[in-house]
Amino acid sequence: MGKYLTWSCSALLSMAGSLLLGTSFALMMTGGTALAAESTTSDGVEDALQGDWGQINMNLRYRFEHVEQDGLKTANGDPIRLRLGYLTPEFGGFQAFAEFEGNTPLFTDDYNSTLNGKTEYAVIADPSKGELNQAWLSLDAVPDTLLKAGRQKILYDNQRFIGAVGWRQLEQTFDAVTLLNQSIGNFSANAAYIWNVRNIFSQDVNMSSPLANLKYTFPDVGSLTGYGYWLDYDDPDNSGSPPYGLSTQTIGLRFDGSTAVADNFKLLYTAEYANQTDYQDNPTAFNADYYHFIGGFLVPNGDSLLTNISAKVAYEVQGEDDGVSFKTPLGTNHAFSGWADQFLTTPAAGLRDLYGILSTNIAGVKIDLIYHGFESDEGDSDYGTEFDTMLTKKFGKHYTLQAAYANYSADEYKTDTKKFWLQITMAY
Repeated sequence: MGKYLTWSCSALLSMAGSLLLGTSFALMMTGGTALAAESTTSDGVEDALQGDWGQINMNLRYRFEHVEQDGLKTANGDPIRLRLGYLTPEFGGFQAFAEFEGNTPLFTDDYNSTLNGKTEYAVIADPSKGELNQAWLSLDAVPDTLLKAGRQKILYDNQRFIGAVGWRQLEQTFDAVTLLNQSIGNFSANAAYIWNVRNIFSQDVNMSSPLANLKYTFPDVGSLTGYGYWLDYDDPDNSGSPPYGLSTQTIGLRFDGSTAVADNFKLLYTAEYANQTDYQDNPTAFNADYYHFIGGFLVPNGDSLLTNISAKVAYEVQGEDDGVSFKTPLGTNHAFSGWADQFLTTPAAGLRDLYGILSTNIAGVKIDLIYHGFESDEGDSDYGTEFDTMLTKKFGKHYTLQAAYANYSADEYKTDTKKFWLQITMAY
């Protein structure tokens, strides 16, 4: 039965991949005519996927990934991922959602998924798996309050500490109870209790972890957030090295916002500080700090081909204490410290990341350019530098085409790594 289910999942994804690639090719080749047809078709598909009986959600993503890393064989993979979910109508304040997620390579699998045994290749962390991605029941009987229980996404702030790791084909979800209250003006309170994490490798990680995230918004200025995350890992085999080494208490404060200082010109700013210590069964006592500062500007509109021009300069520090570094095991870490993923786990000597971001839209294509300079927090190690770029183009409401490139030049940490991605997403 297991082999049959695996084959059925792969066959379904292969057929879906052929449909997605064919549609994408038509959109790119025929331009405006195809977009008009896609818009008409999309309206019909949207109507068919929702009604008094509920709503069906579908997300299909095909990706080609190429990785060159010194010391390993060059990796090539083209995993295709399908998410298919059903949301019920509300009944007396109750609502339920269930979502399947499956991923498999379509044409090539010359890569180390971390589970397939191909350790001679560079890593592409998208294993061939099928799973229950979400399954939750919510209740909103109390005004301005939402209670949700079951397997679900939890996204706090910029996902540095708690997130879904959405770049990978299999995302991270949580078996948890969550509470959101927005009954007091500009104040919102998020609380959660997590007993299991379903990670990007389709593995369960047991824990007993309460979370709190409290935010107050100052109109036209920004939001001030205070948070506390108490991660208590229960399983010694999935709790870091040494065992239970990821059990931590993190307390922090974050201010993030923007303000208009002239017509069509905004200042952007973020300041964040957190302190992390050992927690529960963690055998190593430590006390490490975290800082993140961002400053920049945004020109939202323009009369030329260039629109939404923004520039940022930032400095992020993950500190260390006696050889133990600040950790973010439940964060969407791909979005930070370089897309080449050389710092998904913070080095023992900590990490300082001085980086700059330039972004704009040119004729409907979003362009992001990022440069990082990495060094240790303790000592004088120059880890290396990295350049990242991404192009994003939307076709109608439901199709997105992306190309991205990351180039990490190693100095005193790990090895030179280059990555390239080309992907198309269809979402309803």
